[in-house]
Amino acid sequence: MNFDFSDDQIALRDGAREVLDDLAAPARVRAFTATDAAYDTALWAAMVEQGWLGVALPEADGGLGFGIVEVALLVEELGRHAAPAPFLPTVLALDALRRGAQHDRLASLLDGSAVGCVAWSRRSDAVQATATGSDWTLTGRADPTPYAPFADVAVVVAATDEGPALFAVDLDATGRPARQSAMDVTRPLGWLTFAATPATRLGGREHVEALVDHGATLTAVEMLGGARAVLDMSVAYAKDRVQFGRPIGSFQAIKHKCADMLVDVEGMHSAAYWAAWAIGADDPDASVAASTAKCWASDASRRVMANGLQVHGGIGFTWEHDLHFYSKRAQLDQLQFGNASFHRERLTQLLRPRVEAGRSVV
Repeated sequence: MNFDFSDDQIALRDGAREVLDDLAAPARVRAFTATDAAYDTALWAAMVEQGWLGVALPEADGGLGFGIVEVALLVEELGRHAAPAPFLPTVLALDALRRGAQHDRLASLLDGSAVGCVAWSRRSDAVQATATGSDWTLTGRADPTPYAPFADVAVVVAATDEGPALFAVDLDATGRPARQSAMDVTRPLGWLTFAATPATRLGGREHVEALVDHGATLTAVEMLGGARAVLDMSVAYAKDRVQFGRPIGSFQAIKHKCADMLVDVEGMHSAAYWAAWAIGADDPDASVAASTAKCWASDASRRVMANGLQVHGGIGFTWEHDLHFYSKRAQLDQLQFGNASFHRERLTQLLRPRVEAGRSVV
């Protein structure tokens, strides 16, 4: 089997890297974090112009008709640059709205005039949905949601009498939450609180599972991008930093930390892109792959960030160093769409029927 990316995929990745090297360079990201803006508008406009938001949407819905692997390539580069733009939540919102046949809402998200956010909570009953005839209302508070203070539409997972379901909330009509102080200064964060808030039902358990699969996989890819950036930064620093008359990269302890980081990054890459491929191919193991990717990426990302800090020494702990952009983003990403513990539990539920039937789990 050929596991290499196609020429078109490589061209997409390289083009994205070129754009981000310019518009999401470290100095530009640092300048953005000194503002109160929701996201970098110039970067967002460039992403819209390149058609990134519609990469995975069918052409009939105004997209480019590619797949989630192509989205993953973009997300990895965004993570690698700690790019301050709401690409991932907006793409997830687009997919959920399309699945829920809310086609009239797609255009404003595709052209960048509107932004989406996704409210998923570890507690399945954090948000409750109540039906009154054909109308639905939501009550409760979701987990902290990136871009909620500035989003136009929220895709929300809520509990119903028949199980979990997926809903869309028009934040222009219902109001947005206040921006909360957060360690990750590259993305705004807010608590979406609902009090009999009108909502549109997008689908049931199947739609929720699809959202979790997509969200977990792409968040794992974003962590991969950040981890790869920290690995590169650490290796470069180890070559340049001199101690006792020698580059610190020549010391065995530093070599081991860099080698451990490389192993973790390559493992993240394999797991995350397996999950993206499985989802795109409608493989029966797509949910298993997504949870596996999120487990591995959450744990490995934490190790990479810790080792990166160790290689950099005291300078790596300062706010003045770019390393903290990645370590703080990673901490939030490790929790988004379920942490490692959540997905280990999900894997046991997914694999239990095979064990009980006496079949292999691999």
